[in-house]
Amino acid sequence: MDMFTQPFMQLCNISYRYALTSAPVLQHLDLEVSDERIGLIGPNGSGKTTLFQIMVGLLSPESGQIFFEGQEMRREKDFRLLRRQVGFLFQSADDQLFSPTVLEDVAFGPLNLGCSPEEAQGIATQTLKELGLDGFEERITHRLSGGEKKLVALATILAMKPRLLLLDEPTNNLDPATRDRLTDILLGLPQAQIIISHDWDFLARTTSHLYTLEHGHLHRCDHNHIHSHQHIHRYGEYPHQHSD
Repeated sequence: MDMFTQPFMQLCNISYRYALTSAPVLQHLDLEVSDERIGLIGPNGSGKTTLFQIMVGLLSPESGQIFFEGQEMRREKDFRLLRRQVGFLFQSADDQLFSPTVLEDVAFGPLNLGCSPEEAQGIATQTLKELGLDGFEERITHRLSGGEKKLVALATILAMKPRLLLLDEPTNNLDPATRDRLTDILLGLPQAQIIISHDWDFLARTTSHLYTLEHGHLHRCDHNHIHSHQHIHRYGEYPHQHSD
């Protein structure tokens, strides 16, 4: 494949099972990621979060290959390089934030990338400002509201300037105002994004392609499956169309 057309990240024939005696949760799965915004939906337990964990090397697939910028990821040291450019936002911000103050949490990533303390603090301060969180620097992380924690967790990965964002249920437990704020932030970011969500209206606003993950396989949905609406019906959580 030509270097100018190869995907940023590529998963080939990925299979995974939680235990040797269990059925595979992912089966011969293929995915190519370039500069795009992808929505990922599927039933609970279908393997969506597992797929993200495999993509960043937190889990090892039973079979298959992962390529990053054309290079196969085989060892932990390969994935350490990958994780510098792929930011993973966990479902729960409490799993991502561990420092006493917001500034320390956001500066942690740049410090690990080799920045000096002064450089890391400057990057963290600027990142918080860009997310509308200036003034949060000295706030105690565990005392933040759920929505504030989610935005700070996003700041921790954006401070590392990744090329790809993996966002796992980013609107969970957010009030409408914070959800809209997060939507506007994501729309303003240049990075490619893959978003796991059950929030159809959020996906309609933030993504251009939609995949379902079910029975271990990825299926691309038609573009008109992504739509926003303000009514409730029993098909609301699944791809569907409206008849005239």
